Amino acid sequence: MQAKASAPEYLPALTGLRFLLALWVILHHIAGRGMMLESWTNAQQPEAKKLVLGGYLAVQTFFLLSGFVLAKSYARSTWTRHDVVRYVAARFARIYPVYILSLGVVSPFIFGAMMRPTRSIELKAKLLFLYAFVLQGWFGDLGVGWNTPAWTLSCEFFFYLWFPFLFFGLRRAGKWTTAGVVVLTIVFPVLLAHAGVPWTWKPIHHLSDFAAGIAAARIYDFLAPRFRGYGAWLYLPALVMGAVLITHPELMEGTYGDVNTGLRPLNVMALVGLALEGGSAARWLAGKSADFLGKASYSMYILHVPVLWWYNQWAHEHKLQLPGPAAAALFLSIVMAVSSISFLWVEVPVNRWLRVHVNKWLASH
Repeated sequence: MQAKASAPEYLPALTGLRFLLALWVILHHIAGRGMMLESWTNAQQPEAKKLVLGGYLAVQTFFLLSGFVLAKSYARSTWTRHDVVRYVAARFARIYPVYILSLGVVSPFIFGAMMRPTRSIELKAKLLFLYAFVLQGWFGDLGVGWNTPAWTLSCEFFFYLWFPFLFFGLRRAGKWTTAGVVVLTIVFPVLLAHAGVPWTWKPIHHLSDFAAGIAAARIYDFLAPRFRGYGAWLYLPALVMGAVLITHPELMEGTYGDVNTGLRPLNVMALVGLALEGGSAARWLAGKSADFLGKASYSMYILHVPVLWWYNQWAHEHKLQLPGPAAAALFLSIVMAVSSISFLWVEVPVNRWLRVHVNKWLASH
């Protein structure tokens, strides 16, 4: 019998979490220097300011979520040649269509940058090549801000290449092996840093986040039969300890690691706890509104910077001078509306179309 990716166990709280993570990243970007929430953020207590500006740390949780969800999606699959083709098509459909849309949204700004004589022809060609093939995450700061969050997509494609190998090693791992893998995901990035592996090779440095997500899915398998509904005992302490670590990064001094190192096991706890459900936070994240916004969160994440280009130009042309929080609320409303449209009119139909045509192609071969 030809195997397909099994219908995954749907864990709605994790989908809702994606919305909060995307929102945190956006807040981080609009609270920086010269941005609409800079003054408001600077007026907050130091701890609150660090939490807002720490939105970049949500990327690690996204990477763990990616490993967790893929592990659950393919938990009972066997991999034939056809399954590999379907897997590749599904991963391409997940990432590339909305990414291309994001470049289309910002294309007038890209064209304007390409027309300026301040960059050499070679550099312009390099920028276009790296953006077209989603390779930004391997080259550090490229000096353009067309869609800065897109570097994470370089990591995702790298993770997708590694997933079959990591997953086969963990899908039936015992408790002690799984615990050992979690420890390894904490230690390995530290070893990479001390070995001198360039920080610009971000996909390699973040592979441990993805692997930790796969291990978290295995931990969930161990705990779900007995502790479903008691997840708050895991995710609440993890969230509190994570907030303490973000607001007091000096706690990591002398440990050979950084804040990301300390957050990795806490993220494992939080994801497993939310997957197990229980508590008001998990119930809210599993609600219909959070669930829909969570499904649209990828579009929200990858489109918010292109939308910000247009928002800033429009605000400048119309001499819009709203207070920071009001400007932020307007911008976030626009981003959520655009993202919802993108999810319904781009992500879902393109995903469906590609899967249908891949299945037809496989049936004829």
